[in-house]
Amino acid sequence: MSDTLYLSLWYPNLLLPQLAEKLTAVLGAFAAHGGEARVYSATVWPVSWSESPVFQQVYGRRIDAGASGAVELGVEPGLAVEDALEQLHDDYAYEFQIGWSLWELEDPQGKAGPSTSLRSAQDDSALSLEDGAARLDARWKRELRLVRVAGFGPLFDEGAYEADGHIRIDFGSDSPFLEEDLELDSEAARHVEENVRQLVELTAAVEKDSGATARLLWSELGESLAERLTARLRGAN
Repeated sequence: MSDTLYLSLWYPNLLLPQLAEKLTAVLGAFAAHGGEARVYSATVWPVSWSESPVFQQVYGRRIDAGASGAVELGVEPGLAVEDALEQLHDDYAYEFQIGWSLWELEDPQGKAGPSTSLRSAQDDSALSLEDGAARLDARWKRELRLVRVAGFGPLFDEGAYEADGHIRIDFGSDSPFLEEDLELDSEAARHVEENVRQLVELTAAVEKDSGATARLLWSELGESLAERLTARLRGAN
């Protein structure tokens, strides 16, 4: 069962004007660890997540311009943070989206692969030869996902930073780190391990680069990713 994965970061005696420096450092760490160098969007939320944004800017994502080369449509982290934190308030949250690539299983015919669809034993036995051949042709590739990085004012959502961190990274689904719906052969296990290694390295980098004194990798269901991963890889051996 997939879960949403988060990383929370805390800083000692953090003053609100210092939040910009911390956010810039966190966003800047992605480029060296499987992510993009530019920010896709910035959004400012007042009071709580249930309110409408008071600021939103979509800078766009990197695209291939063909023979002329790549065109950078995003914006550098420092500029995105400067735009959003121009409205600096104790009860605001500042959210940014940035691209991050992980290994995922791709189905060449555009159908859901084993990592995204769950089948019973009867379903598997009823697969047609054509579907079975398509599964054999499925391959691993790096897929881009948008990660959300949020910095919290001390009064936002009744002091949510105490539980969620001064800065919280929402990685989205933890499926690429576990692939619980997939039978792990040596190739699949290797790609899962690479995803986990990339996560660990990014986590260490954002902590060091931003000067965090405490961090917590956690999930909505409260289950330990490390324990689930250990059990998953043990079962594959």
